[in-house]
Amino acid sequence: MSRVFTIPDKWKVFCSRTIFEITKLGVDSIPLVMIISVFIGAVIAIQMQLNISSPLIPSYSVGLATRDIVLLEFSNSILCLILAGKVGSNIASEIGTMRVTEQIDALEIMGVNSCNFLVLPKVVGFVLFMPVLVAFCIATSLFGGFGVAVFTDLISVSRYVYGLQALFQEWYVWYGFIKSLFFAFIISSISSFCGYYVRGGALEVGKASTNAVVSSSIFILLMDVVLTKLLLQ
Repeated sequence: MSRVFTIPDKWKVFCSRTIFEITKLGVDSIPLVMIISVFIGAVIAIQMQLNISSPLIPSYSVGLATRDIVLLEFSNSILCLILAGKVGSNIASEIGTMRVTEQIDALEIMGVNSCNFLVLPKVVGFVLFMPVLVAFCIATSLFGGFGVAVFTDLISVSRYVYGLQALFQEWYVWYGFIKSLFFAFIISSISSFCGYYVRGGALEVGKASTNAVVSSSIFILLMDVVLTKLLLQ
Protein backbone atom coordinates (compact mmCIF):
# COMPACT_ATOMS: atom_id res chain seq x y z
CA MET A 1 0.00 0.00 0.00
CA SER A 2 2.95 2.33 0.55
CA ARG A 3 3.82 1.94 -3.14
CA VAL A 4 0.21 2.47 -4.18
CA PHE A 5 -0.37 5.72 -2.31
CA THR A 6 2.46 7.74 -3.76
CA ILE A 7 2.31 10.87 -5.90
CA PRO A 8 1.62 9.88 -9.54
CA ASP A 9 4.42 10.59 -12.00
CA LYS A 10 2.00 12.10 -14.50
CA TRP A 11 -1.24 13.58 -13.20
CA LYS A 12 -2.78 13.70 -16.68
CA VAL A 13 -2.31 9.95 -17.09
CA PHE A 14 -3.60 9.30 -13.57
CA CYS A 15 -6.75 11.38 -14.14
CA SER A 16 -7.49 9.74 -17.49
CA ARG A 17 -7.04 6.26 -16.01
CA THR A 18 -9.21 7.16 -13.00
CA ILE A 19 -12.03 8.30 -15.29
CA PHE A 20 -11.68 5.08 -17.27
CA GLU A 21 -11.88 3.00 -14.07
CA ILE A 22 -14.94 4.96 -12.89
CA THR A 23 -16.63 4.08 -16.14
CA LYS A 24 -15.59 0.43 -16.12
CA LEU A 25 -16.06 -0.38 -12.43
CA GLY A 26 -18.79 2.09 -11.48
CA VAL A 27 -20.94 3.18 -14.41
CA ASP A 28 -21.05 -0.31 -15.91
CA SER A 29 -22.33 -1.63 -12.57
CA ILE A 30 -25.40 0.64 -12.51
CA PRO A 31 -27.68 -1.71 -14.53
CA LEU A 32 -26.83 -4.65 -12.23
CA VAL A 33 -27.41 -2.53 -9.12
CA MET A 34 -30.77 -1.24 -10.36
CA ILE A 35 -32.09 -4.65 -11.42
CA ILE A 36 -31.14 -6.32 -8.14
CA SER A 37 -32.39 -3.41 -6.04
CA VAL A 38 -35.84 -3.28 -7.63
CA PHE A 39 -36.51 -6.94 -6.93
CA ILE A 40 -34.99 -6.89 -3.44
CA GLY A 41 -37.08 -3.85 -2.52
CA ALA A 42 -40.21 -5.60 -3.77
CA VAL A 43 -39.37 -8.79 -1.87
CA ILE A 44 -38.70 -6.89 1.37
CA ALA A 45 -42.04 -5.09 1.11
CA ILE A 46 -43.92 -8.33 0.44
CA GLN A 47 -42.25 -10.19 3.29
CA MET A 48 -42.78 -7.33 5.71
CA GLN A 49 -46.49 -7.23 4.89
CA LEU A 50 -46.93 -10.98 5.18
CA ASN A 51 -45.04 -11.29 8.46
CA ILE A 52 -46.24 -8.29 10.45
CA SER A 53 -49.94 -8.41 9.64
CA SER A 54 -51.36 -7.67 13.07
CA PRO A 55 -54.04 -5.25 14.28
CA LEU A 56 -51.53 -4.01 16.85
CA ILE A 57 -49.01 -2.95 14.19
CA PRO A 58 -49.87 0.08 12.04
CA SER A 59 -50.12 -0.62 8.32
CA TYR A 60 -47.52 2.00 7.44
CA SER A 61 -44.88 -0.12 9.20
CA VAL A 62 -44.27 -1.94 5.90
CA GLY A 63 -42.91 1.19 4.26
CA LEU A 64 -40.98 2.15 7.39
CA ALA A 65 -39.36 -1.29 7.74
CA THR A 66 -38.54 -1.46 4.03
CA ARG A 67 -36.89 1.96 4.17
CA ASP A 68 -34.80 1.21 7.24
CA ILE A 69 -33.66 -2.20 5.99
CA VAL A 70 -32.56 -0.65 2.70
CA LEU A 71 -30.81 2.31 4.33
CA LEU A 72 -29.10 0.41 7.13
CA GLU A 73 -27.95 -2.78 5.46
CA PHE A 74 -28.95 -3.59 1.90
CA SER A 75 -27.82 -0.42 0.14
CA ASN A 76 -24.29 -0.72 1.54
CA SER A 77 -23.32 -4.09 3.00
CA ILE A 78 -25.34 -6.47 0.82
CA LEU A 79 -24.77 -4.33 -2.25
CA CYS A 80 -21.00 -4.40 -1.71
CA LEU A 81 -21.06 -8.16 -1.23
CA ILE A 82 -22.71 -8.40 -4.63
CA LEU A 83 -20.25 -5.94 -6.19
CA ALA A 84 -17.34 -7.91 -4.70
CA GLY A 85 -18.30 -10.68 -7.11
CA LYS A 86 -18.45 -8.41 -10.14
CA VAL A 87 -15.89 -5.67 -9.49
CA GLY A 88 -13.51 -7.70 -7.32
CA SER A 89 -13.17 -10.57 -9.77
CA ASN A 90 -12.77 -8.07 -12.63
CA ILE A 91 -9.90 -6.26 -10.90
CA ALA A 92 -8.13 -9.43 -9.77
CA SER A 93 -8.37 -11.13 -13.15
CA GLU A 94 -7.23 -8.02 -15.04
CA ILE A 95 -4.16 -7.36 -12.89
CA GLY A 96 -3.43 -11.09 -12.58
CA THR A 97 -3.45 -11.47 -16.36
CA MET A 98 -1.03 -8.56 -16.65
CA ARG A 99 1.23 -10.27 -14.10
CA VAL A 100 1.35 -13.67 -15.80
CA THR A 101 1.85 -12.08 -19.24
CA GLU A 102 4.78 -10.06 -17.80
CA GLN A 103 3.21 -6.68 -18.57
CA ILE A 104 3.80 -5.57 -14.96
CA ASP A 105 7.45 -6.63 -15.23
CA ALA A 106 7.75 -4.51 -18.35
CA LEU A 107 6.38 -1.48 -16.47
CA GLU A 108 8.93 -2.01 -13.70
CA ILE A 109 11.77 -2.28 -16.20
CA MET A 110 10.70 1.06 -17.71
CA GLY A 111 10.94 2.62 -14.24
CA VAL A 112 7.17 2.94 -13.72
CA ASN A 113 5.72 2.36 -10.26
CA SER A 114 3.37 -0.42 -11.35
CA CYS A 115 1.43 -0.45 -8.06
CA ASN A 116 0.68 3.25 -8.32
CA PHE A 117 0.00 3.12 -12.04
CA LEU A 118 -2.38 0.15 -11.97
CA VAL A 119 -3.96 0.06 -8.51
CA LEU A 120 -4.39 3.68 -7.40
CA PRO A 121 -6.80 4.67 -10.24
CA LYS A 122 -8.95 1.62 -9.47
CA VAL A 123 -9.10 2.37 -5.74
CA VAL A 124 -9.76 6.09 -6.17
CA GLY A 125 -12.26 5.62 -9.01
CA PHE A 126 -14.32 2.95 -7.26
CA VAL A 127 -14.34 4.76 -3.89
CA LEU A 128 -15.43 8.02 -5.55
CA PHE A 129 -18.27 6.39 -7.47
CA MET A 130 -19.51 4.08 -4.71
CA PRO A 131 -21.87 6.68 -3.14
CA VAL A 132 -23.53 7.06 -6.54
CA LEU A 133 -24.20 3.32 -6.67
CA VAL A 134 -25.59 3.46 -3.13
CA ALA A 135 -27.92 6.31 -4.12
CA PHE A 136 -29.16 4.33 -7.13
CA CYS A 137 -29.64 1.30 -4.89
CA ILE A 138 -31.70 3.21 -2.32
CA ALA A 139 -33.90 4.86 -4.93
CA THR A 140 -34.61 1.71 -6.95
CA SER A 141 -35.17 -0.45 -3.85
CA LEU A 142 -37.81 1.91 -2.50
CA PHE A 143 -39.31 2.09 -5.99
CA GLY A 144 -39.51 -1.72 -6.03
CA GLY A 145 -41.53 -1.63 -2.81
CA PHE A 146 -43.69 1.12 -4.30
CA GLY A 147 -44.36 -1.14 -7.28
CA VAL A 148 -45.70 -3.80 -4.90
CA ALA A 149 -48.09 -1.23 -3.43
CA VAL A 150 -49.22 -0.12 -6.89
CA PHE A 151 -49.66 -3.48 -8.60
CA THR A 152 -50.88 -5.60 -5.68
CA ASP A 153 -53.42 -5.20 -2.92
CA LEU A 154 -51.04 -6.11 -0.11
CA ILE A 155 -50.67 -2.51 1.02
CA SER A 156 -52.11 0.79 -0.14
CA VAL A 157 -49.87 3.29 -1.88
CA SER A 158 -50.68 6.03 0.62
CA ARG A 159 -49.77 3.81 3.62
CA TYR A 160 -46.50 2.73 1.98
CA VAL A 161 -45.49 6.30 1.14
CA TYR A 162 -46.44 7.46 4.63
CA GLY A 163 -44.28 4.68 6.07
CA LEU A 164 -41.31 5.86 3.98
CA GLN A 165 -41.65 9.31 5.52
CA ALA A 166 -42.48 8.30 9.10
CA LEU A 167 -39.80 8.57 11.80
CA PHE A 168 -37.13 9.31 9.21
CA GLN A 169 -33.57 9.71 10.51
CA GLU A 170 -31.17 11.49 8.17
CA TRP A 171 -28.18 9.87 9.87
CA TYR A 172 -29.18 6.47 8.44
CA VAL A 173 -28.47 7.80 4.94
CA TRP A 174 -25.04 9.14 5.90
CA TYR A 175 -24.37 5.91 7.78
CA GLY A 176 -24.88 3.94 4.58
CA PHE A 177 -22.66 6.26 2.55
CA ILE A 178 -19.85 6.11 5.12
CA LYS A 179 -19.92 2.31 5.27
CA SER A 180 -19.92 2.04 1.48
CA LEU A 181 -16.70 4.07 1.23
CA PHE A 182 -14.89 1.61 3.51
CA PHE A 183 -16.32 -1.36 1.63
CA ALA A 184 -15.33 0.08 -1.75
CA PHE A 185 -11.76 0.49 -0.52
CA ILE A 186 -11.74 -3.09 0.78
CA ILE A 187 -12.99 -4.52 -2.53
CA SER A 188 -10.61 -2.58 -4.75
CA SER A 189 -7.49 -2.95 -2.59
CA ILE A 190 -7.84 -6.64 -1.69
CA SER A 191 -8.73 -7.60 -5.27
CA SER A 192 -5.74 -5.65 -6.58
CA PHE A 193 -3.48 -7.38 -4.05
CA CYS A 194 -4.73 -10.83 -5.06
CA GLY A 195 -4.18 -10.07 -8.73
CA TYR A 196 -0.82 -8.34 -8.32
CA TYR A 197 0.87 -11.28 -6.58
CA VAL A 198 -0.35 -14.02 -8.91
CA ARG A 199 2.32 -16.55 -9.83
CA GLY A 200 1.87 -19.14 -12.55
CA GLY A 201 -0.55 -19.21 -15.46
CA ALA A 202 -4.22 -18.90 -16.33
CA LEU A 203 -5.29 -21.37 -13.63
CA GLU A 204 -3.71 -19.23 -10.91
CA VAL A 205 -5.47 -16.14 -12.29
CA GLY A 206 -8.80 -17.90 -11.78
CA LYS A 207 -7.82 -18.87 -8.24
CA ALA A 208 -6.76 -15.30 -7.51
CA SER A 209 -10.12 -14.04 -8.74
CA THR A 210 -11.92 -16.46 -6.43
CA ASN A 211 -9.68 -15.55 -3.49
CA ALA A 212 -10.35 -11.86 -4.12
CA VAL A 213 -14.12 -12.34 -3.91
CA VAL A 214 -13.96 -14.55 -0.81
CA SER A 215 -11.46 -12.35 1.04
CA SER A 216 -13.32 -9.15 0.17
CA SER A 217 -16.61 -10.63 1.39
CA ILE A 218 -15.10 -11.74 4.71
CA PHE A 219 -13.50 -8.36 5.37
CA ILE A 220 -16.70 -6.54 4.39
CA LEU A 221 -18.69 -8.53 6.95
CA LEU A 222 -16.02 -7.96 9.59
CA MET A 223 -15.88 -4.23 8.91
CA ASP A 224 -19.69 -4.10 8.87
CA VAL A 225 -19.77 -5.25 12.49
CA VAL A 226 -17.08 -2.76 13.51
CA LEU A 227 -18.64 0.23 11.72
CA THR A 228 -22.12 -0.59 12.98
CA LYS A 229 -20.81 -0.61 16.53
CA LEU A 230 -18.95 2.69 16.03
CA LEU A 231 -21.57 4.60 14.05
CA LEU A 232 -24.82 3.45 15.68
CA GLN A 233 -23.87 3.10 19.32
